[in-house]
Amino acid sequence: MKSEQASKASRRHHDRAFKQELVRQSLEPGASVSAIALRSGINANMLFKWRREHVRAAGDALPAVLLPIEVAPATEVMSIPTSAASAPSSSRPTPRTGVIELEFAGAQLRLRGTVDEDSLCSVLRALRQSA
Repeated sequence: MKSEQASKASRRHHDRAFKQELVRQSLEPGASVSAIALRSGINANMLFKWRREHVRAAGDALPAVLLPIEVAPATEVMSIPTSAASAPSSSRPTPRTGVIELEFAGAQLRLRGTVDEDSLCSVLRALRQSA
């Protein structure tokens, strides 16, 4: 087991220009953080950390990006209960189903069926943090 002093001595320190250049490369559309980190000889988690620090330091200075959306006409789904006894007894309305499609950074996220708001918020928050 390494002593605390030995483990601190083995840590690599990267200069600011090196970090800034890798962060800049990783923020390019379609860039692969893992590939950039591998080429540069660092762990991808380190580059993700530098990106988070960069975004925090920039604060609200980053411009908002507007994405095109397309609204498709709603289609009605008709359900025919097999019997009156099988009808749901709850007074809550049946959730409507649909499709949510998001395209970003060359990837596409498609959500089908019923999507509860909490789950969608969690997915969007995770995507935002990983960017």
